[in-house]
Amino acid sequence: MNGLLIVFEGPDGSGKTTVLEKVYDKLLSDGYDIYKFREPGGTEISEKIREIILDNDNIKMSARCEALLYAASRAQLIDEKLRPLLEKGSIILCDRFVLSSMLYQGIGRGLGIDEVKKINDFAIGEIKTDLTLFLNIDYKTAIDRKRKNFVSDRLENEDDSFHKKTYEGYIDLSKKFKDEIIQIDANKDVETVVNNCLDVIKTYLKEKK
Repeated sequence: MNGLLIVFEGPDGSGKTTVLEKVYDKLLSDGYDIYKFREPGGTEISEKIREIILDNDNIKMSARCEALLYAASRAQLIDEKLRPLLEKGSIILCDRFVLSSMLYQGIGRGLGIDEVKKINDFAIGEIKTDLTLFLNIDYKTAIDRKRKNFVSDRLENEDDSFHKKTYEGYIDLSKKFKDEIIQIDANKDVETVVNNCLDVIKTYLKEKK
């Protein structure tokens, strides 16, 4: 495929959604053929699945059900939006992707990274992430900030041990796959984080030419 899939990852409260929006606005103003999506979500069906996953009333949801719902939302997003855009050569910025499932459900829920990857291999088919930006900030700082400023969803309300496990997973995998998962210091001010992300993306785009 001619397009590029660039994913923003990080613990809840890392600021990745805000950073992604600003990066998108800048690249759009620079003339790039670019689109943005969030996960779970991005299509009418995927957004409905998102509501089910994150609803605080759904406390009985099993870990397997949760993992499958994320994969289902992702499959719909790919079939309806991502694949057609990538085929025509567009750049896509995505707020979370398969890595989140591998960490939150694979490690956080204890399902196992390999098992969650199998589910998602079926969901995503041939689609692969080209570049992943990991906004690195201590999980406790991040989740406290999120809970203070927003109404927390079902996953954000999990105890600190859950968020600690997923954060440690981010650190481990970013070290293991340092050429594919680029760490961005998210402790800095927003504009600095945005500029650092833009530098990485633009360097990557130049190398792909």
